[in-house]
Amino acid sequence: MGHGLTEAMLAAYERHLKEEEHKESTVEKYMRDIRFFASWIGEREVDKTAVLEWKEHLQRKGLAPATINAKLSALNGFFYFAGMKECRVKFLRIQRRMFREESKELTRSEYKRLLETAQKEGNERLALLTETICATGIRVSETAYITVEAVRNGRAEVDLKGKIRVILIPEKLCRKLRKYAEKKQLVSGEIFVTQSGRLLSRQQIWREMKGLCKKAGVEASKVFPHNLRHLFATTFYEVCKDIVQLADILGHSSINTTRIYLITTGMEHAKHLDMLKLVI
Repeated sequence: MGHGLTEAMLAAYERHLKEEEHKESTVEKYMRDIRFFASWIGEREVDKTAVLEWKEHLQRKGLAPATINAKLSALNGFFYFAGMKECRVKFLRIQRRMFREESKELTRSEYKRLLETAQKEGNERLALLTETICATGIRVSETAYITVEAVRNGRAEVDLKGKIRVILIPEKLCRKLRKYAEKKQLVSGEIFVTQSGRLLSRQQIWREMKGLCKKAGVEASKVFPHNLRHLFATTFYEVCKDIVQLADILGHSSINTTRIYLITTGMEHAKHLDMLKLVI
């Protein structure tokens, strides 16, 4: 038996997600994926066969398996909420990657060039924001917790989905942020704001970072906020070799998530194989 999708059903699910205290960006992504499916299926009734066809359609379009699974996850969640459990489909099976693609790996020298270029271009805010994400490992959505008060205390308390964790801010970074706040006459609240005092959006941060790439001589595919978090994770682990502590700092509930951050590049993997000296 098929089901029809109505705007009322979608609106009800969106309210449900917000009541469950999902992040605004998460709600937007889920609803975008669900509406994408709704647009594709049109007036047809929804049943498992139709959803499997959509899954195959996404594969034929050449979307990455992880992207397809993310869209299926959003849709399956909606089906569960709407009492359409029989419409849910299985995810694509993805073999765990042994190493990262070097074309997407941001190196320390490239990171340094980004900072230097932002300073040279007179964009002190972007330079400090980039440095803050990379030096603390915070998510881009957590930059709102970098406040004048947090800098004063040397730590920020991040509260997401009722889960609170403390982020330590290095003293050298605190000094830079204090000096910046004084220059901008910020006496309280968020530090990374627009001229009108509004918090920088994820899209604006992304856009400004991408704008640095060509001038800094860094591939645009490597430059986005989450890659700075990756650089923090790999650098921290190189120094401390403590994956449990790293998971706590990054706010991961599972160490398996943290392991993904520590996958080596193909070049590093090849070096490790050479070090075995098993080819006589």
